[in-house]
Amino acid sequence: MTPAPFEKSTEQPYRSPVKSVTGRVLEVLSSFDLDHQLMTLTEISRRAGIPMSTVYRLVGELVDGRFLERFEDGRYGLGIRLWEMGVMAPWYGQLREAAMPFLLNLQYESGDTVQLAVCEGVHALYLEKLTADTSAPHASRIGARFPLHATGIGKVFLAFGEKAFTDAILAMPLERYTQTTMTDRRSLTRELTKIRAQGYALSHQEYHPGSSSVAVPVFAGGILKAAIGIVSYSMREDLDRHAPSMLAAAQKLGERLTN
Repeated sequence: MTPAPFEKSTEQPYRSPVKSVTGRVLEVLSSFDLDHQLMTLTEISRRAGIPMSTVYRLVGELVDGRFLERFEDGRYGLGIRLWEMGVMAPWYGQLREAAMPFLLNLQYESGDTVQLAVCEGVHALYLEKLTADTSAPHASRIGARFPLHATGIGKVFLAFGEKAFTDAILAMPLERYTQTTMTDRRSLTRELTKIRAQGYALSHQEYHPGSSSVAVPVFAGGILKAAIGIVSYSMREDLDRHAPSMLAAAQKLGERLTN
């Protein structure tokens, strides 16, 4: 007998019911993100697309295992055990550790926010962020995901990534975040060609009003592994002056990752 479908979430598109316990646990954990860091059981149930009775049981077990934490107001958030496991991820831990001296030097030189990112799915995922700028948006925190077509770091992955990947991204609807977001595919393709020629990417108020960025690729063994970006939130348009230092840092980081 085919099981009845779960109640459709009002917050995100309907997803097919997950049958395995492991799959349901992953759905519960995946329901948390930067916009939903603390949630009630009802909210978790809706976002995960799993019945309340099942969520109640799974969340209780996850709290016991310290994978989730229950707060005084009755809401739940990700627990310390997930953080412990995350920092043990071999490649990303190695990348952050190897990159830190170069990121520190760039932050000292520029006085602006310096970020390290990898390409995860159809987004840029920030692994590290160094800043002395208190005006930096909270959304730019470590672990945040950003669109590829509207950020300097994202354009690096589109310009220097595999052609099939870039073509697939450009075939998707390109969301407009500000008046200057580049959503025309032909214009963006020309921009990516320019980025390949000069070796770095620029973005000016394409994602956040008032923010500008410059970003460079990090290659290890000839393979694009990450990107380094400098972001300013003071309407600056001269960030390309940091490009030579960033390219040198990216090259040294790539060599360190190869060795």
